[in-house]
Amino acid sequence: MQILELKNLTREEGYIYYRRNFNGTVVLELPSKTVDVEINFVIEMLPTGRKDLELEFVDSFEYPVLPVKNAVTQYIMKLEDEGLLP
Repeated sequence: MQILELKNLTREEGYIYYRRNFNGTVVLELPSKTVDVEINFVIEMLPTGRKDLELEFVDSFEYPVLPVKNAVTQYIMKLEDEGLLP
């Protein structure tokens, strides 16, 4: 399993400045095919200065969820650390 890209990423405006809500599509290359999966995620800055990410898959796919969730979380946090999220 490999993450090819994160596309159609939009940020929802909210009133809480330390929570940022996003919607988008992650493109996954699975062993048998390539799939587009709709996701929602929230990045929250905790009082300790650490960032927490809550990830939700809107679409279902035929692959174990936990490895995909871990890989997508790491991918999103890498984009966040590089300042590439809107």
